[in-house]
Amino acid sequence: KGFDFTLMVAERITQTVEITKHTVDIEEKGVKLKLTIVDTPGFGDAVNNTECWKPVADYIDQQFEQYFRDESGLNRKNIQDNRVHCCLYFISPFGHGLRPLDVEFMKALHEKVNIVPVLAKADTLTPMEVRRKKIKIREEIEQYGIKIYQFPDCDSDEDEDFKQQDQELKDSIPFAVIGSNTVVEAKGKRVRGRLYPWGIVEVENQSHCDFIKLRNMLVRTHMQDLKDVTRETHYENYRAHCIQSMTRMVVKERNRKYAPRRPRPIGQHQTGQGRTGRT
Repeated sequence: KGFDFTLMVAERITQTVEITKHTVDIEEKGVKLKLTIVDTPGFGDAVNNTECWKPVADYIDQQFEQYFRDESGLNRKNIQDNRVHCCLYFISPFGHGLRPLDVEFMKALHEKVNIVPVLAKADTLTPMEVRRKKIKIREEIEQYGIKIYQFPDCDSDEDEDFKQQDQELKDSIPFAVIGSNTVVEAKGKRVRGRLYPWGIVEVENQSHCDFIKLRNMLVRTHMQDLKDVTRETHYENYRAHCIQSMTRMVVKERNRKYAPRRPRPIGQHQTGQGRTGRT
């Protein structure tokens, strides 16, 4: 059957009117993966950015709600899992760290989805600036109590190479990435990258950016853990909240239905009870 994996991308891109989905089927070594990319609006571009993250939060809740309904129905065999398993949150390279909007967005969503912070447009920074900015952002994430996705700790019996790779992933947060839609020629090979007067920046060159690390983490080494955390933590929290709300409604309705009725007030004058006769 393969795997279903839904990835949300949140960044200040061209202002889309609504949230859009793009689905691709990937097959590697006989294993099929249905990857859904959820493109979000260019939040933060309006004059008033109050609760601009709400459409994203609502979308995540809607997927939880649909899964909860399907799970509670009679036909549970072929439930389609459209829950958002990971949110890539792109942080601007311009500035001294997190913007107030970054903090507000991530804190509004960190109880709903696995957040993986990404440093955008890394080719606009020097290697030293990238390192400093990563340290600054990690410090601010901890300072503001933002709960990003936590890589699981290695077991004591894991080999040293795996432990080193795991530590490199943790030290890469936020992943510094470069985007490009063009293919250029570098050292006799055609690669995806950007051509500058001083040279070529390659998207898939690990000495240039963290794209390879991020890709491997998402669809190879940590995809199942992202799905497990979504199911066992974020969705279970939503499910427990729904059940509690339904229970409260049932109890409230039952109390209203069986509450003792108050006696009607007796009027001061009732027909047939007045005294008659001559004075």
